[in-house]
Amino acid sequence: MAELLTVDDPDDPRLQDYTGLTDVELRRRREPEEGLFIAEGEKVIRRALNAGYRMRSMLLSAKWVDALRDVIDEAPAPVYVVDPALAERVTGYHVHRGALASMRREPLPAAGDLLAAARRVAVMESVNDHTNIGAIFRSAAALGMDAVLLSPDCADPLYRRSVKVSMGAVFSVPYARLGDWPRDLQTVREAGFRLLALTPGEDAVPLDEAAPHRLERVALMLGAEGEGLSARALRAADTRVRIPMAHGVDSLNVGAAAAVAFYAVTSGRPQP
Repeated sequence: MAELLTVDDPDDPRLQDYTGLTDVELRRRREPEEGLFIAEGEKVIRRALNAGYRMRSMLLSAKWVDALRDVIDEAPAPVYVVDPALAERVTGYHVHRGALASMRREPLPAAGDLLAAARRVAVMESVNDHTNIGAIFRSAAALGMDAVLLSPDCADPLYRRSVKVSMGAVFSVPYARLGDWPRDLQTVREAGFRLLALTPGEDAVPLDEAAPHRLERVALMLGAEGEGLSARALRAADTRVRIPMAHGVDSLNVGAAAAVAFYAVTSGRPQP
């Protein structure tokens, strides 16, 4: 059972994991280096624990103690109870959900290991917006994608904003990073996947015509907001596919486009 510790000093070193949460550049560097990430809100904390992540500590306002009593009783980590105003001074923002947990990162699996057990994979190139990362992972989980592969410059799925937007779905879909981009796309192809590049280009095949749900193994490639997939990634694809647009709209936000494309890829897929 975790010990409840009341803290009234914002400079208390025990709260170090939670300092400066709004400093994006600092947290991007610090969290992977220190092997931690922050889960925010009761639902996300529970999902992280259920996914097997281990807790370093929790930071709660008093009113959340009862709601998380079962988690506290099982937690082998300190639980710091603080006034909401002090939580804001430590983190740099008003903690609306009243509960934060510092969790231990786990080593990422090798891409080859994920591909061996997958049939429907999302591959992201240079998606560096945390909101988009979170939205794509949420859609990937909801629509039955088996895994996600990230280029080296994609944003961190375990950054607080990504986790929050995904509602913890980042814990439900296994992911790995490709170290040598885009050469590692050949590894995906060699694992038996057909590479489909999602692009609004006029030379792309409409998704319905490509019929990705009928293919044995599909890797759907998604590019960054605005710029889309690079020329090198497009050249590496087996087929370029597009979502037909109406009313003069040329494209969708990458998060929305991913959801549409994931449905096309997984629709009618036999369930395990």
